[in-house]
Amino acid sequence: MLTATKSQPSLLQISDALSLRYEKSGNGPPLVLVHTIRTQLEYFRGLAPLLAKSFTVYAIDLPGHGHSPIDPLASFDEPYFRQSVIGFIEKLNLTGVTLVGESIGGALALTVAAAIPRRVERVFASNPYDYETRYGDGLRRGNWFANLIIGSLQIPILGPFNAWMENQMVLGKIMGGGYHDPRKLPSELLAEFGRVAQRPGYKRIARKVLAGWRSWSEARDQYRHVSTPVTLIYGDSDWSRPNERERTRALLPDARMFTLKDTGHFSAVENPLGLARIILGS
Repeated sequence: MLTATKSQPSLLQISDALSLRYEKSGNGPPLVLVHTIRTQLEYFRGLAPLLAKSFTVYAIDLPGHGHSPIDPLASFDEPYFRQSVIGFIEKLNLTGVTLVGESIGGALALTVAAAIPRRVERVFASNPYDYETRYGDGLRRGNWFANLIIGSLQIPILGPFNAWMENQMVLGKIMGGGYHDPRKLPSELLAEFGRVAQRPGYKRIARKVLAGWRSWSEARDQYRHVSTPVTLIYGDSDWSRPNERERTRALLPDARMFTLKDTGHFSAVENPLGLARIILGS
């Protein structure tokens, strides 16, 4: 039996303007983990070790997230993130890749697979964030507080001020709306998100990501080009509505779909064992 190994996070330079922080662990065929909006590779600290028993796991920080460098001139919409993930896979010359993504990472797993089918073997899209009808739509479905704060970020003057005022308590209340049981949001993980938010330019980029909301719905247009096997996974308390889940499945007619019980939008944290069982059992 191969022994799982883990390296310290590294920085991979993809182009003059783009570098991504990532962590490599395990042994076996390559598996790339793509996190949610406003999180980072530490988001997968419960899931990655489970998958590293069977895969070489690459957990990445999307551009401007976590400790990946921030390019203030970048668009921070779905096509930009898509090209970043493609660049990561191509730079490391990965083939036979299993893509596992949650939220915007779930949408990216599908659009990346559509773009580079020869490198991607399977896709697991968990709670794909592909139903935006307004600014911050998914996040705003979590609870009344998230709706109030996230909605305010698009307002001139008030938006930048509210973003600047964000602290760990505010972030916890917003992110808690993505859990079936908000008590399962680990305090140490929330503290890490809070520390990262103090990076120069981070909060401005977070608003820029939200401003690209239309691109996540438009990403669905790419799904019909996915030729690799797809598994859709939803928490039963995910922000998406049943008709939105079925709309996504209709674009991927051969896809399997699973529902995780007592699980919200952030399933990799709230129910990593359930998510891992689906991935490893395939």
